[in-house]
Amino acid sequence: MAITIREVTSKKDLNAFIYLPEKIHYPEHKNWIHPLYIDDKKFFNRKKNSSFDLNTTTLLLAYKNNNVVGRIMGIIPVEYNKLNNVNTARFCYFETFEDQEVFDALLVAVEKWAVENSATQLIGPMGFSDKEPQGFLTSGFDAPTMMVTNCSFEYMKDFIEQKQYHPFVVLCQYDVPLTEKILERYLRFTNRVANNLNVKVLEFTKTKDIKPFVQSVFDLINTTYTDIYGFTKVSGAEADEFANRFLPLLNPKLIKLIVDQNNKVVAFVIAMPNLSPAIRKAKGRLFPFGWYHILKENRSSKRLVLLLGAVQNEMQNKGLNAVLAVKLIRSALDLGFTMMDSHLIMSENTKMRREIERLDNYKLYKKYTIYKKALV
Repeated sequence: MAITIREVTSKKDLNAFIYLPEKIHYPEHKNWIHPLYIDDKKFFNRKKNSSFDLNTTTLLLAYKNNNVVGRIMGIIPVEYNKLNNVNTARFCYFETFEDQEVFDALLVAVEKWAVENSATQLIGPMGFSDKEPQGFLTSGFDAPTMMVTNCSFEYMKDFIEQKQYHPFVVLCQYDVPLTEKILERYLRFTNRVANNLNVKVLEFTKTKDIKPFVQSVFDLINTTYTDIYGFTKVSGAEADEFANRFLPLLNPKLIKLIVDQNNKVVAFVIAMPNLSPAIRKAKGRLFPFGWYHILKENRSSKRLVLLLGAVQNEMQNKGLNAVLAVKLIRSALDLGFTMMDSHLIMSENTKMRREIERLDNYKLYKKYTIYKKALV
């Protein structure tokens, strides 16, 4: 049966693109979670997501017998390429049923589009930034899925490797039990660090008190994330978009900032409850009752997920990360959390991996792989 690849050009096409993963994964794929559709509709809306203005993109759908059977997004990261003097394209949001012909047709279509846009290599899965799901899942297929991570079938890994794509970046995800013993190990040391460096830890109980620091946090991200593959600086508009998307979901007690004597943010950590079970119950829809499941899970979850963190370059290796960890874990224990999820850590980030692996009873439970292929 012939496979047809068409570009997304209408609202109907875009809805098909957004809702296709649900048809592929649900309900048979027990660990897959729906996206929040209200968020996806904003994210893929060219008028509401400024990333589309800053990059060259294509959204493609695969059809068999007039049925949508696959999707893929292509990105030319214009600013990243310019800053790094490369001609790279990316693919992401790649979904198909277990059909290698469809998989291959979509990949070839993006490869052709990439070459037409002067790209010399194709990398993925990788979106606009590292704040999106990255990589195909390559181990830990039976483990639960956390928000903003890719839950792909094992056949996606097999299909991509058969097309001469090779591992480029490997990402690790850890489980760590939260205990009072962790605090006892670091408490005396962290008190001494904060006093010696003349810094102050800010803790919050209200979201509105965090908003004045949002831009300072993203300024810090822009100066400390430069070694992370695919990172490009976050603009003011993108910072506002990110804050508007995620701040309402965050518990302010799980956000810790360290500021210097000028009230400038020099370190921070942001975590949140794992809302994945609630999003699955809600099937990604806030209405009519999805909001209730998410609100309930936000209050009752025992699993903490690390989202973001950074320490100013000049202040690294001085113990501020331990100060943040102690403050965050103290609040997490007080709120009843018993487990912490590291989110994604590059396998080459040995410093952060060592921090995790010196804690008791840690478990490396998932790996994801971003692949690469030369196009010319």
